[in-house]
Amino acid sequence: MTDTTPARTLVLKSTSGTDRPEAANQVLTVAAAAVAAGVEVSLWLTGEAAWFGVPGRAAELELDHAAPAADLLDAVLAAGTVTVCTQCAARRGITEDDVLPGVRIAGAAVFVEESLRPGAQALVY
Repeated sequence: MTDTTPARTLVLKSTSGTDRPEAANQVLTVAAAAVAAGVEVSLWLTGEAAWFGVPGRAAELELDHAAPAADLLDAVLAAGTVTVCTQCAARRGITEDDVLPGVRIAGAAVFVEESLRPGAQALVY
């Protein structure tokens, strides 16, 4: 018998950067934990979180009793998808040439498409 259950996908949207360190670190922690568990992960960086798509910026997030944000982001990049919101990038002057290798810039239509796939679970932090 073939299993026809769609694979579960976790779509995470972070709206927080260094302005809200606990929320920013929490979404990165959840994303990295999901990747480690073998879950397909798509992490969206929006608002101030868009800066984490730029080299060196995740390292600026420091939070006591938390794994380093840069390490968490690296784990997600190694096995998942990381996207910076198109409008958020444009408002901050971030271009495709500015982001980390493996980070893409995409818009709301792609977020909606990913979030509505069978088996997808979307969470916003």
